Amino acid sequence: MGRDCKEQQVMDVQVWSTGLVVLTHARQFYVVTDLENPRPRPLADPGLDENPTSWIVIDPLYTPSNAVEVFVATTSGTILVVHQQGVNDCVLNQGPFTKMAVSPTGKFLACFTSTGDLWVYPTDFRSELYRFPTQSTLTPTQMAWCGSDSIVMLFPKTEYLLMVTNGDWVRFALDDPVCIVGEVDGLRILSNSTCEFLQRVPDAVEEIFAVGSTAPAATLYDAAEHFERKSSKADEHIRSIKTELPAAVSQCIAAAGHEFSYPLQRQLLKAASFGKCFLEFHSPKEFVEMCKTLRVLNAVRHYEIGIPLTYEQYKQLTPQILVDRLVNRHQHLLAWRICDYLELKADKVMVHWASTKVKQSDTDDREIAQMIVQKLEKVSGVSYAEIASAAYKFGRPKLATMLLDYEPRAGDQVPLLISMNEDELALSKAIESGDTDLMYLALLYLKRTHQQRDFLRIVHDKPVAMDLLIAYCRQQDTELLKDLFYFFNQPEETAAVAALESYQERDLDSRLKRMHAALKDYSENKEFQFQARQTEEQIKLLLLQRELEASYNEKYVDLSLSDTLYRLCIAGESKRAAKLRTEFKVPDKRFWWIRIKSLSETRDWDGIEKLSKEKKSPIGYEPFVEACLDGRNTQEAMKYIPKIVAPDKRAEYYLMVGAVREAVDVALKEKDPDIIMRLRTKTTNRDHLAFLESALDQFQKR
Repeated sequence: MGRDCKEQQVMDVQVWSTGLVVLTHARQFYVVTDLENPRPRPLADPGLDENPTSWIVIDPLYTPSNAVEVFVATTSGTILVVHQQGVNDCVLNQGPFTKMAVSPTGKFLACFTSTGDLWVYPTDFRSELYRFPTQSTLTPTQMAWCGSDSIVMLFPKTEYLLMVTNGDWVRFALDDPVCIVGEVDGLRILSNSTCEFLQRVPDAVEEIFAVGSTAPAATLYDAAEHFERKSSKADEHIRSIKTELPAAVSQCIAAAGHEFSYPLQRQLLKAASFGKCFLEFHSPKEFVEMCKTLRVLNAVRHYEIGIPLTYEQYKQLTPQILVDRLVNRHQHLLAWRICDYLELKADKVMVHWASTKVKQSDTDDREIAQMIVQKLEKVSGVSYAEIASAAYKFGRPKLATMLLDYEPRAGDQVPLLISMNEDELALSKAIESGDTDLMYLALLYLKRTHQQRDFLRIVHDKPVAMDLLIAYCRQQDTELLKDLFYFFNQPEETAAVAALESYQERDLDSRLKRMHAALKDYSENKEFQFQARQTEEQIKLLLLQRELEASYNEKYVDLSLSDTLYRLCIAGESKRAAKLRTEFKVPDKRFWWIRIKSLSETRDWDGIEKLSKEKKSPIGYEPFVEACLDGRNTQEAMKYIPKIVAPDKRAEYYLMVGAVREAVDVALKEKDPDIIMRLRTKTTNRDHLAFLESALDQFQKR
């Protein structure tokens, strides 16, 4: 319950269906809303100077806020409603109350005062329903609701129960000491030898069996009896209730649900069935559902099972929870039959049965595994992992492994295999599933729990796992990646890792050291001479870039070879750039592009012209024109356009510099009107478009 409760010490506790509230000696309340995952939280401080005279918890299902509320009776005579958000005073003066009880529906609160009065309030305290003077100075040892309309009290040193209903009362004599438990539709009275149920007669039963009843349902019941005796009165009774027959049929069906006697259930259902025969339109659903319900209720009421549920309790409990209770009692066969009969999922029943079989059977592991599989193979949704977990916890790991082979969900299978220390099998199952998350789960567990050599040996035989491990190591653990490649004698991969790591080094000397190591690994295999040559050239470039940084006090390290040449050309070091180009065997085309780009950047038009006259350009003359256009120097561009070989390109560049007449001359010289037609799509200038249209007309006249 946490440190606070431990320090303050628990004074009292109250429990509801899914949680509990404790009262400490410091007069503070703490709530746990989930018993399976207990997390105590404090409620608001009620500010009590004295211990409460009584207190009770309201189930969150019945509170307006759907949160836990505690009714606390104080010595001042009022009731405080305590919850997490605060404390509300109901401003009552009839107390102090020494005993309280909440109705099963949570709508009413019964309060017993120190003067012997019983007060009943709605749980919103907007009014007082009634007061009953018991004339007893003793506080009841037990007080509970009988359904939602009566309160039953057991006083100390008495041999009777006192039931109060709307101001009326009745006593019930007792033979033995008892314990009373309120139910949704009655009161359970438990003694050392008996379990009795006190209940107000349901309306449907009262209408049929009340002395002298003339209700339609009673008439229908009589008609059915007369019909069995072959009396003509049956027809008379049916005719008398013809308009009310549907309601009478429903009442007989409802009454059958409330009866515990098999013959009476049968007789009431016969009456309902007899009445249906005279109805033209009547849905059989109500009748069929009641027959199913009674069959289930009669089965669990049997003395060998011992669950005497009423119809109302069954409806509130729901069939699924009833099945869960049967399973907890190890009544697996009945639970399975109910699931089959009501078409409920039976997987939990079968899993619990199998887990119990594993724990209780001394049969050989293989035999019990086969028996479980044969029983469960036709049941959908069964979790073999849950059964295997039970087997492993019970000390049968071999059986657990066998059962896990039948688990279709790898997400349940792999984690359990890992917890069972079946590491290699877990990895194999994860690979079979194709789920990378499961594969990583198994791989990382193996890595954490095994020596590195053993771990790598396990992974080596599984290519998919090997690929995933390599991908993981590239992102997270390069040291393990190097060890992996060294272990499997893959020097080229070790070299690639060293080269990759070199660029994670900020210090140039450390980077060069790692690159020399990569060069050594590449050089050992003739198949990787290209990689070795590239690594060697990169080392040479880095050394040269360090020299250039020292000479020019500019950033050169980590530039590409092309960027290094470009920067040298920008700096006017053409000779040094040419030498570097020769050392690294840079192709002519690439070097000319770099020179043109650098000359254009510095607006060195004389240099561009000089370059164009050195020799025939290996990249053509379009780059020269583009460089001039980028510098917005159309006059210089006109020098190089005539050298362009392709007529259509030459015409387009003439048009781009505004020389539309020269562009048309190219088309006329080539006798190609398509050039002019393409030029029309390249411009929006009206004068140019008019000139092109005129030239196109000349072509057409020819």
